[in-house]
Amino acid sequence: MRTGVISGMRVTHRHGSVDDIARSSPESQRLAVATLCSAPEVEEAFVISTCNRTEAYVVTPEASDGRAALEAFFDPVDDDVLVSTEHDESLRHLLRVATGLESVIIGEDQIIGQVRTAYEDARSAGGIGQMLEAAVTKAIHVGERARTETAINEGIVSLGSAAVELAASVVALEGERALVVGAGEMGQLAARSLADSGVAEVTVANRTIPHAEHTADKLPVPGRGIGLEALEEAAQKARVIVTATGSPKPLIGPPHVGEHEQVIVDLGQPRDVSPRVNTQEEVTVYDLDDLESITEATRVDRLDAAREVEAIISEEVQLLDEQYKRARADEVIAAMYASAERLKQRELETAFSRLEATESLTEEHRQIIEAMADSLVGQLLAPPTKSLREAAAEDDWETINTALHLFDPSFSAERSASAMDSSGFTGPGDTSIGITDDD
Repeated sequence: MRTGVISGMRVTHRHGSVDDIARSSPESQRLAVATLCSAPEVEEAFVISTCNRTEAYVVTPEASDGRAALEAFFDPVDDDVLVSTEHDESLRHLLRVATGLESVIIGEDQIIGQVRTAYEDARSAGGIGQMLEAAVTKAIHVGERARTETAINEGIVSLGSAAVELAASVVALEGERALVVGAGEMGQLAARSLADSGVAEVTVANRTIPHAEHTADKLPVPGRGIGLEALEEAAQKARVIVTATGSPKPLIGPPHVGEHEQVIVDLGQPRDVSPRVNTQEEVTVYDLDDLESITEATRVDRLDAAREVEAIISEEVQLLDEQYKRARADEVIAAMYASAERLKQRELETAFSRLEATESLTEEHRQIIEAMADSLVGQLLAPPTKSLREAAAEDDWETINTALHLFDPSFSAERSASAMDSSGFTGPGDTSIGITDDD
C-alpha cells in the first residue's frame, strides 16, 4: 500500500437543496469513477449518488491533488454547499453514511444497499484499490453491525415510508386511491407503505410497464401497473401521489391535477413535479426539503441507538486505522526483504562461481550454502522487522519512512513528506480519526 491519502467532497441534504444535489448528480456512478480516475495523480476513486447526496472519494499521493480532482468534479455546484474532508474525516464520514447516521431518515435501510452498489460500480470502473477496498468494505461491515446490534432502523426506515406519513398528516388515506410514480427501490417502499396505510388501491406508473406491474402485484391491496403514457388519467384520480424517479424532466404538471384535494410528495432527483403544480389551490406539494418534521421526530426517537452506533463506528475506525498501519509496516518490511534477497543472490552467485572454478561444488554443497544464506537473512532481519511493526503501532512514521527510503530507492522521501504535511497526519500512513464538522 503506497503512501496515499483519501480526500472526500460531498453535497448532501444537510448543506444543499434538492436542486443543488441534482446539479451534482453524475450520469452514472461508474462513469463518475472513471472520470475521477482519469484526473492527474488519482489512484483510486469511489462515488455514491442518491436522491440525498453525491459524495466522491479519491486516493492521491498528496491531499492537494485530491482536492483539485474533486473540485473539478463538483464544478457545477456552488462552493457554499460543498463539504470537503481530509483523510481521517473522510473515513469516519463514510462509515457514518453506511450506518444511516447521515441519512434524512436516521438509520434508513436503503443506504447500505446503495453503498454496496456504489462499491460494485467503482470496482467495475477500476476505481477500487487497496486503500478504498479496506475503507468501503469496512463501511459496509459497520452498516450491517449497526442494523443487527442496535435499534437504529426500527420504525420508519425509508424516505418512502416518511413520505406516506407526511401525506397522512394532511389527508386521511383510508379507502383512498394512491399513485406511485417510479418502480425503483424507493417507489417500491412507498407503494408498500401506502398499502399498509389503508388505501383502497395503489397504481404504480413506470417507464417500463412490467416493472410497474411486478411492484403492484406484490402489494396486499388491489394494485395495477401502468406506463407513463397513462400517467395523466391516473394522477387526476389519485388522492395521494408519491413520485420517486430519476427523470431529467418533471413528469407531473398542471394537467395531472384532479378536481379534488390532493397531496403530492416529490422524492424525485431531480424534481418530478413542476413548480407550477404548487400554485393549484387544491394541491399540496412536498419535496425532500419538506420532510424535516418527520425526520426530526425520528432523530429524537433514535438518539440512544445513534449513540450505540457511534460507539461501533469508533471501535471499527480504530481497527481500520490499525489495518492501514500494518499494511504500511508490511510495505516497508517487504522492501527490506526484497533488498536483502537481491544482495543475498548476488553474493551467492559470486561464491558459487568461485567454488565451481575449483570443481569441488556439488548440489548438496549448493543447498547447504543457500540454506545458510537464508538463515542469516532471516536472523538479521528479524529484529528490524519487529521494530518496524512496533513503530507502526506507535505512529513512529519517521522510522518507517527512513527504512522505506533505505530499502526501496524508488520510494520518494520528498513525496512522503509532502503527503504528510498536506494531509494533516502525524505521518503519511496515519489514519487517526477525528470528528467531522457536522457530526
